[in-house]
Amino acid sequence: MAPQAVTVSFRLGGDDGVSVEARKWSAALRALGFDTRRIAGEIQDAGEGDDVVVPGLAIDATQPPRARELEDAFHGADLLIVDNLCSLPLNVDAARAVARVAAAFRGRVCFRHHDLAGQRRRFAYLADEFPPRVEGALHATVNLRSRRELEARGFTGAVTVHNYFDLAPSPGDRAATRRSFGFADGDFVVFQPARAIERKNVPGGIRFAQRLGPLLPDASLRYWLSGPAEDGYAPTLQRILERAPFEVTLGRAPAAADAYAACDLVVFPSTWEGFGNPVIESIAYRRPCAAHPYPVLAEILAAGVRVFSTERPESVAHFLAENAEVQEQYYDVNVHRARISFSIDQLPHAVDEAFRNHGWTAW
Repeated sequence: MAPQAVTVSFRLGGDDGVSVEARKWSAALRALGFDTRRIAGEIQDAGEGDDVVVPGLAIDATQPPRARELEDAFHGADLLIVDNLCSLPLNVDAARAVARVAAAFRGRVCFRHHDLAGQRRRFAYLADEFPPRVEGALHATVNLRSRRELEARGFTGAVTVHNYFDLAPSPGDRAATRRSFGFADGDFVVFQPARAIERKNVPGGIRFAQRLGPLLPDASLRYWLSGPAEDGYAPTLQRILERAPFEVTLGRAPAAADAYAACDLVVFPSTWEGFGNPVIESIAYRRPCAAHPYPVLAEILAAGVRVFSTERPESVAHFLAENAEVQEQYYDVNVHRARISFSIDQLPHAVDEAFRNHGWTAW
């Protein structure tokens, strides 16, 4: 019988970074011979037959999950993967409940950390409590910065397994997607693939586009934010949109491939990211990307890939004025370098190596 791996988080199956990466890890675990299933407060896709929804795990739950509820949901698992739920305690009661049950879990426990409580002002007071110290647990971070922070706090044996990507994706439908959002053929679409929350820095993206516009005199600039607003940010976003110097379009495309196909430039003005998937996704879909120099971006650029800076719109304008041959060479080099460090084909090996180095061999 195959070993069973269970992933638990606040929500799964959506387009947020944790859900996207949990999906990749599940595929990697299946490649390693595991059966996988999901437990969450909210399942945002069509669902799978063995999903377990525990309402108390949801970010906005009003009642914490009961211990028995969680024990029943985890029953039969050989490996419990707690995906960011005990890293960034968006629902602190749920995080505490899972931490307690994980400490008594008879199988193996892996805490995956996209963010840490101490990295956000809102949760800094919980930094000593999260992540929990569970004997024998593996702590896997998506960036080196978080791993070093854990090591400084005495979490020995933490590993970094960064995010991996399909670097030869099927192209999306540019024409149909642009029509559906009302973009004209001559519009130059600047796309910010992000939920609207404070650290995603929508005002910074709009300022960048405002500075870029005059450098593209023949372009009709449109700004597209995938959204939606979360964490009570809707009133702030409304004020931002009312003051924007150009039209801002809100909404998600049917698929990421369609969004990248429909845009002409990706802007990523975030002030903080655990990783920053759109940086590599823009490379995979062969689109120029202008990113704010958030701290973890340096780890991505260390692989040799190149992106533009939101602080230098003139460099973006210069690239856009280059001929197609120069642009295609830029994309080719970026894809080649990204494939060395971030190809999804490498993820099963990276997970297996992390397990083996932690002493997890036989299941």
